[in-house]
Amino acid sequence: MPTLFLPCAGGVEALLAEEVQRLTGERVQSSRGGVWVEGDERVAMLLNLESRLAQRVLWPLIEGPYRDEHDLYALARRVPWERWITPEQTLRVDVTAMRSPLQSLNFTALRIKDAVCDSLRETAGARPSVDTRHPDLPIALFVGPEHATLYADTSGEALFKRGWREDKGEAPLKETLAAAMLAAAGWQGRAEDGPLFDPCCGAGTIAIEAAQLACGIAPGSLRRFAFERMLPFRPFAADWRDLQRAAKARVHAPAAPVFAGDVSFRMTDFATRNAERAGVRHAIEFKTADALQRLPPAATGTLIVNPPYGERIAPKGHGAGGERGAPAARGDASARQGFEGGGSSAEFFGGLASHWKRQYAGWTAWLLSPDMKLPSLMRLKESRRVPLWNGGIECRLFRFDMVAGAGPGAAAAPAAEA
Repeated sequence: MPTLFLPCAGGVEALLAEEVQRLTGERVQSSRGGVWVEGDERVAMLLNLESRLAQRVLWPLIEGPYRDEHDLYALARRVPWERWITPEQTLRVDVTAMRSPLQSLNFTALRIKDAVCDSLRETAGARPSVDTRHPDLPIALFVGPEHATLYADTSGEALFKRGWREDKGEAPLKETLAAAMLAAAGWQGRAEDGPLFDPCCGAGTIAIEAAQLACGIAPGSLRRFAFERMLPFRPFAADWRDLQRAAKARVHAPAAPVFAGDVSFRMTDFATRNAERAGVRHAIEFKTADALQRLPPAATGTLIVNPPYGERIAPKGHGAGGERGAPAARGDASARQGFEGGGSSAEFFGGLASHWKRQYAGWTAWLLSPDMKLPSLMRLKESRRVPLWNGGIECRLFRFDMVAGAGPGAAAAPAAEA
């Protein structure tokens, strides 16, 4: 069997390895940026349907050393492309490089495309076309300083695109990162996990991922995949239908309650519509409310928060230096400055910590932040910090164990980097 590669966000490798091993029962090997697992076509289909943490499922085609684009063309010509694509189908080539001597990745992609077309022209008398949006065969090339690997991308669109997000705010959290936050917190949607609450839900990503877990809904159940059009997977169409039927039959009533809210009526409305499309509107209780004032929806539970910036951390109707109704994007300069400890962000996090200490005794809070000094800003002692990357931003997922009247250093355990 080939060894499939599943790339993931930085910091998620160990969590993904656990997930893949649980789903497949196969031996899994972690590496920087992803995991390897032995698997056939059925395993590749299963992982596309069920993995919440992987970005893609890549099928290796060939690997070898290279010095320039001519070597890569020769490497690609050794692949029996007639087994993967017909002249009537389409392809796309994506190139990812790390410390590569190549001068132009666009030219590199062109040479790989030439290799596929030249090969098909020789074997079938015609060449396939290029489709940059929805190709029948997406091809991924990874090049390092001296070594290259060519893959067939069985996913097509990245796996964080679950198929339910249409309404979104500024810089929305990717579904795979939301799932990683839940996995790092150990919240799996079981009754024993207790309630989950996101008081700054934005477009609802964390709450929807949690509700799908609680209902047993497969993350890929609403979308299509590139492998459905690939030649090697056509004999396994019945297996694919069986996997889809099994996933559908597994759906059940929510095993654990999920609560969510936002200070913005607009975002709560977005989140509600997204939850409807994701099939979990019945499993989430939404409420438009200020996180600094909302009382706990249950006696104990788990808080998971990806804090916003700008408008949505201010009281309703008050902007953070901008116009009303024009939220600041999470990645702009003023947002970053605020997150580093000044202005409205400092007030918000200090007020949030005070509110949690007064009202959320017995809860466990997990908060994602790129600010390594956030615990001191909140005057709380974290009991754990998990490194996670949000795109190109290095973050920590901080855990705070809330106790009644908690003050500085009140967490239950010393901080540990996980």
